[in-house]
Amino acid sequence: METKPTSGKVGVAVKILGTNLTGATSVTFNGTAATFAVVSSSEITTTVPTGATTGKVKVTTPHGTLSSNVPFRMVP
Repeated sequence: METKPTSGKVGVAVKILGTNLTGATSVTFNGTAATFAVVSSSEITTTVPTGATTGKVKVTTPHGTLSSNVPFRMVP
């Protein structure tokens, strides 16, 4: 799973690209929950939530939890 972009600040729009994303129940930025929308089985849109810190983006789906292949880097 990957994020586009791989860095940003609070409020930045992020696309999460992967497989089997349909039915996702949560998206977190290093443990901080984010609001999100499932666009397709391979894309989720979200924004960086307040309180997010540098680390992995995780998506929980009915098939398990997926992690970003690189940490999302927060910028001031």
